[in-house]
Amino acid sequence: QVQLAESGGGLVQAGGSLRLSCAVSGRTFSNYVMGWFRQAPGKERKFVARITRSGISTYYTDSVKGRFTISRDNAKNTVYLQMDSLKPEETGGYYCAASVKYTTGSDPLGYDYWGQGTQVTVSS
Repeated sequence: QVQLAESGGGLVQAGGSLRLSCAVSGRTFSNYVMGWFRQAPGKERKFVARITRSGISTYYTDSVKGRFTISRDNAKNTVYLQMDSLKPEETGGYYCAASVKYTTGSDPLGYDYWGQGTQVTVSS
């Protein structure tokens, strides 16, 4: 069984930064495509970023390009999301997810395992 645990959320002012971490245990971390998703209250879960197994390729939703950076450390079984210049509309629960399929994209249904999430609140 794979377990994912996010950390690093909190309250930040607009324009500020946060770094989220997701520690993965249970299986070989480097076998998984990893993604980050955001869910605002009452809204559906939306794709933010993903990273390939090796970490060579990264993908972002358009609204965060140039401000967010996804990375991974396969030796530490951890994936990160560095978020800069945060905006109030980016408030929500942030979830990391793992997929065994190398073709996995931005659809949440393509991911096999999920963490419990960490709350990010951006004040205006």
